[in-house]
Amino acid sequence: MFDNLSDRLEGAFKTFTGDNKITEINVATSLKEIRRALVAADVNYKIAKEFTDKVKEKALGSKNVLKAVKPGQMMVKIVQDELTELMGGQSVGINVKGAPAVVLIAGLQGSGKTTFTGKLALHLKEKRKMKVLVTACDVYRPAAIDQLTVLSEQVGAGIYKEPENKNPVEIALNAIAHAQDNKYDVVIVDTAGRLSVDEAMMQEIADVRDAISPNETLFVVDSMTGQDAVNTAKVFNDRLNFDGVVLTKLDGDTRGGAALSVKYTVDKPIKFVSTGEKMEQLDVFHPDRMSQRILGMGDIISFVERAQDQFDEDEAKRLEKRIKKNKFDFNDFLGQLNQLKKMGDIKSLLNMIPGMKKAMGDIEIDNSAFSRVEAIIQSMTPTERAQPELMSMSRKKRIARGCGQTIDDVNRFIKQFDQMRKMMHKMSNNPAMMGMGGGGGMMGKGRRR
Repeated sequence: MFDNLSDRLEGAFKTFTGDNKITEINVATSLKEIRRALVAADVNYKIAKEFTDKVKEKALGSKNVLKAVKPGQMMVKIVQDELTELMGGQSVGINVKGAPAVVLIAGLQGSGKTTFTGKLALHLKEKRKMKVLVTACDVYRPAAIDQLTVLSEQVGAGIYKEPENKNPVEIALNAIAHAQDNKYDVVIVDTAGRLSVDEAMMQEIADVRDAISPNETLFVVDSMTGQDAVNTAKVFNDRLNFDGVVLTKLDGDTRGGAALSVKYTVDKPIKFVSTGEKMEQLDVFHPDRMSQRILGMGDIISFVERAQDQFDEDEAKRLEKRIKKNKFDFNDFLGQLNQLKKMGDIKSLLNMIPGMKKAMGDIEIDNSAFSRVEAIIQSMTPTERAQPELMSMSRKKRIARGCGQTIDDVNRFIKQFDQMRKMMHKMSNNPAMMGMGGGGGMMGKGRRR
């Protein structure tokens, strides 16, 4: 996400290396590269030009102040502030006040509306403690109702569907009545994907909106489509006057144009970003945090929030006792691994830590390392998982055959696990050792691009 843009912006700031002040010359050189970086990221040229004009005005206006600040640092701060403003300035929440509140989901075919519906249901259920009903109003796509049914069961939400009814307005109204009767807090209406040029389909969703008067109408955008997504958002907004935008597939090979341009184009906030297929992978959009990520500063606040979402206080106390007694076993490790996986893609997590992206260099890390470790542990017997000290060579050979890996892979993992276990035991009984590190490499070796 934004890797190419981040690298090109970093290169633009190198213009100031060695300079002790901001001048029209170094500002112009830097802004030329910034503008090229934005256009390469699929940002409309007019928007890129206006952006760099604002940066230039602020940069030249600050050249005689804060002399203790290096020019490059000043330029980074100005660009960060302008990126934040371009993407909306501040986070805007979702309006779910009502009895029940109604959220209408709209978007193009294949943009990820149904998956987002499931994610939003889980978000409202877990974060806002709301009783959620999802409504299947996609009466055209084969298996759309089945997909939403599976997702609703997965996230623990109710579902309203009428498989034989082909009138989405009637289905939506009946769903709201059902929600009122059964005391649901919010109804999420998933609609059929449509093309902006399809007048009949556009009229249909306009009719649904007029009939149910939703608290929120959210437009779901596939961020991998770049500027095309922004243009489509404008067409939909002219017709529906939606309340906010959702960017999906932001973990894919996206250049970032949609995230950087959509607020400017339709003057509606980005409210959520989706970064994977897992139901937990939905984040409230924070423009300031996103600008920090783009500029390679990390996003430690989001990292901590994700960790807290997976934190189980009772489980943590149980593990603390086991670690102090040196009883931490493979079952415990597997449980922690599963919690880490729920936080999201390992590469995106590492990029949230300030300085980690640069420190990792060209080392490519992916989630396949999790699978290798899981396979080794799952090839063990229950007794072996509970008693790591039983690992003999014959057991290791059997485990290697069972998981399809080499004996060296199994030996390496068990050795690293043993080192980590000992270090955790020492640290738990000697708080002064905290921060000394140890036990690295559990996920296997990274690979060079």
